[in-house]
Amino acid sequence: MAIDRAGLAEFLRRRRESLQPEDVGLPRGQRRRTSGLRREEVASLCHMSTDYYSRIERERGPQPSEQMIASIAQGLHLSLDERDHLFRLAGHQAPSRGTTSEHVSPGLLRILDRLEDTPAEVVTELGETLRQTTLGVALVGDLTRYTGPSRSLGYRWFTDLGTRARYASEDHAFLGRLFASGLRSIATLRGPDSRAARYAELLLPQSEEFRTLWETHEVGVRPHEVKHFVHPELGVLELTCQSLLDPDQSHRLLVYTAVPGSESHEKLQLLSVIGSQALA
Repeated sequence: MAIDRAGLAEFLRRRRESLQPEDVGLPRGQRRRTSGLRREEVASLCHMSTDYYSRIERERGPQPSEQMIASIAQGLHLSLDERDHLFRLAGHQAPSRGTTSEHVSPGLLRILDRLEDTPAEVVTELGETLRQTTLGVALVGDLTRYTGPSRSLGYRWFTDLGTRARYASEDHAFLGRLFASGLRSIATLRGPDSRAARYAELLLPQSEEFRTLWETHEVGVRPHEVKHFVHPELGVLELTCQSLLDPDQSHRLLVYTAVPGSESHEKLQLLSVIGSQALA
């Protein structure tokens, strides 16, 4: 497919001009004259340089890669139809939809953008973190940095001691059952060629604990509503987890809150300070 430079540039300009800062979790500022988002704001949302993004809107530069187009689609909060259209304008085949898609829906992103004072994340059915709030990163670290099978929390649970250190030791046995059970259910649902089945094949020779749990063939283990996180500076935080499901892509928005007036609630307030200092 050939790139449609004029169509691509026009589509990006129209989408950029239709968005307001508050639509994507950005502050408006007092002296704003631009209608819609500025190019530098879009570039920041898409994790690329302003010069690179500006050249696309000016019909210049090399053909954007699929990875760059995916970043732009997510940064501009495009719907799946809009994302697919953007890929075709850029001369690429549109990515697959459904459970293997990592494009977070605009609805979930709009909610996530408004959770500035709350730990929250968007995850796939395999526990791969796609987006986090700043406070979410302060709580458990940047989980989007992982690559390959280690992107899955269930996989890391059996292969990475650092992951376990983020959860209270009294919950470890249950969490092992939870992750093995979940992986078993998803592998059966998605089939032998799925990522879930491949992760299980990789874990079996690596983890004796996983092999033991896998052989029990336990399914249907449900996560506890209350979770106990261990922060390296603040200690244990007892947080309630609420989830919102996007059924089309099996993505979940997980939001962690503490009971007002509790010790964990006070620790969350301290966590916001730690998160701000880390950003600075």
